[in-house]
Parts: sequence; C-alpha cells; structure tokens
Amino acid sequence: MAQFISDGLSLAYDAFGPRDAKKSIVLVHGFSANRYENWKRMGWYDAIAAKGLCGLALDTRGHGESAKPHDPAQYDREAMARDIFALLDHVGVERAHLLGFSMGSHIALTAALTDAGRIDHLVVAGVGARIFDPPREEGAMAEAMEAASPDSIADPMLRSFRHFADEQKEDRLALAACSRGARLPLTPDSLAAIRRPTLVVAGARDQLAGPPQGLADAIPGAKAVTLPGCDHFSCIGHPLFKASVFDFFDGWLE
Repeated sequence: MAQFISDGLSLAYDAFGPRDAKKSIVLVHGFSANRYENWKRMGWYDAIAAKGLCGLALDTRGHGESAKPHDPAQYDREAMARDIFALLDHVGVERAHLLGFSMGSHIALTAALTDAGRIDHLVVAGVGARIFDPPREEGAMAEAMEAASPDSIADPMLRSFRHFADEQKEDRLALAACSRGARLPLTPDSLAAIRRPTLVVAGARDQLAGPPQGLADAIPGAKAVTLPGCDHFSCIGHPLFKASVFDFFDGWLE
C-alpha cells in the first residue's frame, strides 16, 4: 500500500499502468466505498492500464485504508479536493484527467472549481440533475451510519448504504462525520465557471442522480451519457461507462 500526506492525514493510494505514460488519471470513489471496491474490482485498473494511461486511485479521508478522523471539520469538501492535488504533487504529475463517482463526483466538481488548471478532462458519474435539489433530510445519512442496527433504518436507500458500509467494514463514525462535512455550494451559476472538457454519466434508473443532461447543461460544453438499465450502484461496472469515458478522452464522443 502506497501512502501520501495531505493536510496532516495519511491517505492510501494505488498507482497502476505505465509509469512513463504521457497522460494520467485520478479516480475518486463514492461514499462508503474505497479504491478497491469502486475501481479495481470493477475492472477500471486493467482498462486504464490497457489504454496506456498512468492511473492513480486514492482512498478518500474516512474510507478504506486512509486516515479516519471522527471530526466533521476534517471532511470539508474543499479540503478533500485539495487531497487530489496533493496526490498529484506526491507522484510528480502536474495535470491529469479526473474521474469521480457519486461523492467522488462532488469532490471532483469542487476540485474543478478551485484549481481547474491542473485538470485535463473531467468525468463525473453517479450524479445528475438532482445535484441541485436540497437534501432530502439533513443529517439522515450520518444518522444511518450511527444507528445501532441497519434494521432500524426506514429509508431503503439509506439502509442500502449502511449495509454496504458494513460489508466493506468501514468506520461508520468516520463516515457519519464525512457526511456532515461542509460542502461548496454546487449551483448552475457556480458550475458555469468550469472551463474543462466535462462528461456527466448516470444510469437511466439512478434515482439519486437524476438525468445526467440536467447537470451537463450547467457546465459549458459538457456532454452527457445515460447508461440504459442501470441504477446508482450498477452504473460503475457497466462496460458502456468505460467505453464512454475512453471515447470522451479520445475525442470520439459526440
């Protein structure tokens, strides 16, 4: 396991693919997941290496093999975005493609708003028009992580996240703190400032994300892809997701 230090925290990452590649890509996983579950197990490491890219996948704060503080102040999304650039500094890469999924997409969008000059192409997946909706219930995700048993969680979506966190043996108190972290407001007006080639991907049945076009419309020149038959959780392993990302990088996606 490789590690780097960002903001005083030790964060785990993997590097894969050719070290002398001309292009690099950073992968940022979703909430309650980790670099192995979202990316390696789903075939992204092999696919990225086969395309001749240098891949970097980190465990974000509170997840996987990275530091797991229980203080919500440690999970400010701008700080989590800076972790991406700290990783690039650590490996000596100036610019890279950036691919996020779900929570990772929120972090990636925040990164694009704070230091877009270091991002080549931006891909955000598992997000869509509903990113602009107010939270369904403030603090509900944190409370689901703190619940004594998942059986006590009434909301099926929250219960599924809790079951997933338990399956991954994640630190639930760290996840609760992460879900309470401060977030940079993502609005159509603020996202209009992004001037990077951007792709938005979501499943046709993703009730969390909503239609990807609704988010793409807020980012100048952004493209949208809807994955047929996919919900939020099945999207990440879909072959069309990988194909769309690589077509986007190669300039073939219309």
